[in-house]
Amino acid sequence: MSDTLPMFPLNAVLFPGVTLPLHVFEERYRALVEHLMSIDDPAERVFGSVAIREGYEVGDHGAQSLFRIGCRLQLTEVEANPDGSFEVVVVGLDRIQLDSLDGSGPFPVGTVQDLPEPTVAVPDHVVQRARATFSAYRLALTEFRPDPYDGTLPRDAEYLSWTLAAVAPLPMAERQGLLEASDAEERLILVTDLLRGELQAMNVIPSLPATDVARNRWSPN
Repeated sequence: MSDTLPMFPLNAVLFPGVTLPLHVFEERYRALVEHLMSIDDPAERVFGSVAIREGYEVGDHGAQSLFRIGCRLQLTEVEANPDGSFEVVVVGLDRIQLDSLDGSGPFPVGTVQDLPEPTVAVPDHVVQRARATFSAYRLALTEFRPDPYDGTLPRDAEYLSWTLAAVAPLPMAERQGLLEASDAEERLILVTDLLRGELQAMNVIPSLPATDVARNRWSPN
């Protein structure tokens, strides 16, 4: 079924189960936060985000092209700044598909469809290979920068797939591919192959993580 949802396109790919802080300063997205805060039930303070394929989060022209697959988010914390901007924390809930976007109101509103994650029995060797590959990548990366993940990896295959997708510092197109993977097994296989490729590239260019060559910096809006 289609539904309407406030939308906040970002120069980033967000994932279910992942918490993210955002600095919200542009007028239309301040209006979105104010709208969400007017909803009495905190569980209903939800909006959607898709990654910007081409364009920017701010400015007169804004996003020129968006990816269609994104994430439904819940606003969990809000702190208002004296200048009218907000510091917020959001958590990813589930995947959505954006069918259309209406920017005529105070904030963008999208027509979206749910994209539920199918439940699959992921073979143990797929899970263990993913965990081992990320551990090796994590160790190699700490020679150049802080550990990208400071916790214990989840044991649940689906949550592990989302966690690795979120914390692996990969370029946007590859992160979008992880979001669009059909299920946890496909996502774990894909992220494992991507990280193995990064490890190989880092062996060729030992002074620089390979992802730094392809990645651009992004701001929350």
